[in-house]
Amino acid sequence: MSDQLSTLAQLAQDMHPLWERLQDKMPEILMATWETVQMVLISTFFSLVIGFMLAILMIVTNPIGLKPCRSVYRIVDFVVNLLRSFPFIILLIAIIPFTRMVVGTSIGSGAAIVPLTIAAAPFVARLIETCFLEVDRGVIEAARSFGASNAQIIFRVLFPEALPSIVLNIAVIAITLLGYSAMAGTVGGGGLGDLAVKYGYNRFQVDIMVYSVIILCVLVLLIQGICNFLYKILR
Repeated sequence: MSDQLSTLAQLAQDMHPLWERLQDKMPEILMATWETVQMVLISTFFSLVIGFMLAILMIVTNPIGLKPCRSVYRIVDFVVNLLRSFPFIILLIAIIPFTRMVVGTSIGSGAAIVPLTIAAAPFVARLIETCFLEVDRGVIEAARSFGASNAQIIFRVLFPEALPSIVLNIAVIAITLLGYSAMAGTVGGGGLGDLAVKYGYNRFQVDIMVYSVIILCVLVLLIQGICNFLYKILR
């Protein structure tokens, strides 16, 4: 019994510096968490807007689309595939001049939004295009037989039918961007990735890295849970 008590006392003594460090770094952890959430939300929004427009262009000009135009589709398809093929860390560094031109700096969470959006937009476009292509062709032909225009088919037929699948794919996009945001932190992008590198890697404070990983895991579960809930409502 005494051995167990001494073990517990030793464990509490070992944990005391970690608890003190957590209290000391809590403002920085909260700020880094907020920066990460901000990066993910804003870049998800902009990538959805850009990706949705690209997806509409592809679904319209697709050889089996609403208004086939093979040359336009091939160009857009090539650009989307080209941007998707870039590893994010290389893209992040390659577009530093463009990022600096847009936001005036290449470091910080605000600057990270630019490469995050550019990296995610083609990915979003491909996912939404796939959701549109999965819509039953019979529904589209029925709408066309009633005299619906291409715009009406897109926004009143395709989009409502594909919306549940799009919501599930938003979870994939947001979680991917969460991982990208941590990667951006390794080169001065701010957020939890920057915190983990600054303290966990450079200063060997492994506990700070563990806290960062735990917060990222919680954010992933939260994003997936929200999207699953919305999917059940929309299905």
